[in-house]
Amino acid sequence: MSSVQRLDLLSVALGLAALAGVNLYLTVFATGLAIHFHWITLAPQYQSLEVLGNSWIISIAGVLYLLEFFADKIPWVDSIWDAVHTVIRPIGGALLAIQVLGHPSPAFTVIVALLAGGTSLIAHTAKAATRLASNTSPEPVTNIGLSLAEDAAVVGGLTLVNLSPVLALIIFLIAIGVFFYFARRVLRSIKGKIGVPRKKLEEPADRNVPVRD
Repeated sequence: MSSVQRLDLLSVALGLAALAGVNLYLTVFATGLAIHFHWITLAPQYQSLEVLGNSWIISIAGVLYLLEFFADKIPWVDSIWDAVHTVIRPIGGALLAIQVLGHPSPAFTVIVALLAGGTSLIAHTAKAATRLASNTSPEPVTNIGLSLAEDAAVVGGLTLVNLSPVLALIIFLIAIGVFFYFARRVLRSIKGKIGVPRKKLEEPADRNVPVRD
């Protein structure tokens, strides 16, 4: 395998891991459908991904995605769902990346699994933090808009990974940089909005209450 092919392989592995961090079930479901119905042709080095086209895997991923589709659009339910998936998404991303590699050396498998798990965790953290900020916003349509945008981003990301894996990886790295740039402001905003009502609750009651005779 040439160095270019190895770079593409690593880019696909980390790209799928990143998308799994946003929506694991949609990533598996959409990829499985594309493979099952031959919408994409797997190159020889990606034949290990053919298992995702299994009918059972597609069905289970589809049902779980349907649950997430609705849970993701309800304020605070989406944050609870994200909390539950804090472990699930990184593990799923790591498993997807390992599946992309096929049967490499054990040491390389561990390295890629760690990288992929970290990649999924970063993407998941970005999503969860954005949703938490959204839930403190007075705009009721924000959750639905964010959810649809995330689903579109996953489908678009899968298309880009198929067309140009390296470009997809570069865009993801840029997205990470943008997230960390704005993360401090987002967290500060969340703390401010949560802290105001808490501060009011902790304030002592007004002592200048008129006393009845």
